Amino acid sequence: MNANPSSITVFGEVLFDCFPNGKQVLGGAPFNVAWHLQALGDDPTFISRIGDDTLGKTILKNAQAWGLRTDNIQIDQAHPTGRVDITVHDDEPHYDITPGSAYDFISAQSVQLTKRSGLLYHGSLALRSPYAQQQFKTLRESGDWSVFLDVNLRAPWWDQTSLFDWIQSARWVKLNVDELRELGFQEPVLEVAMRNFQTQFELEQVIVTRGSEGASVLTPEGFFSQTPGEIPEFVDTVGAGDAFTAVFIHGLIESWPIQDTLVAAQAFASQVIGLRGATPDNRAFYKTILEMHA
Repeated sequence: MNANPSSITVFGEVLFDCFPNGKQVLGGAPFNVAWHLQALGDDPTFISRIGDDTLGKTILKNAQAWGLRTDNIQIDQAHPTGRVDITVHDDEPHYDITPGSAYDFISAQSVQLTKRSGLLYHGSLALRSPYAQQQFKTLRESGDWSVFLDVNLRAPWWDQTSLFDWIQSARWVKLNVDELRELGFQEPVLEVAMRNFQTQFELEQVIVTRGSEGASVLTPEGFFSQTPGEIPEFVDTVGAGDAFTAVFIHGLIESWPIQDTLVAAQAFASQVIGLRGATPDNRAFYKTILEMHA
């Protein structure tokens, strides 16, 4: 497979983030990533599942208005559209994730793809049930994919054995520093911990985000780090990691140098921190990122 696959398929949850003030914002890490990639001009294929309900219809309407293709957003007659109730303590979001949501029942058999190759993005939340794991495995084995795994540990919705299997099958893995430590890589020097993680799972790249301290990437060419600049406005950190991931994937597809990709991804994540929720509804929001490598 080419070093930089030209097509992107995104698999996983789409849901509503519900805030204490009553505001409901479209979310779900895979949906957020697909939303950003669409605005960046990458035309991703998004695979998910929603309920036949008001929230589901709203998701379809918004996705179509944004230009996202919806032919692989499946409709579930038996399960509701996903939702997450978010509370914020000490500027950090806490998530109450509804079980038994439609995205837990994505059907591999119902997926319609003309091409089964390129970059396949997925997170860990949508694989929280044995059924979902089997469906994703069927999809992954049906094509020639390079897998980008976005680790998203949300207790109690993960187990180490299954997660390690997904990591083993990936080419690129992105996680935050707390997740790296929680998975057992406790070496005090971050680069050493990342190198041990990379070696154990035979990964091409390990991407670790560190909140206000920035992000680091370990590649076959070396170790790269970037510290974010001043954040112009702080609202919440919901979706900041997904914003980082989307720009990082865009950089992979466009063959940007790693350090340039880190700078752009950090800058965009800092922008999203100025939003309530994860998904801007104005394409002008992406102007600065699009101009970086115009």
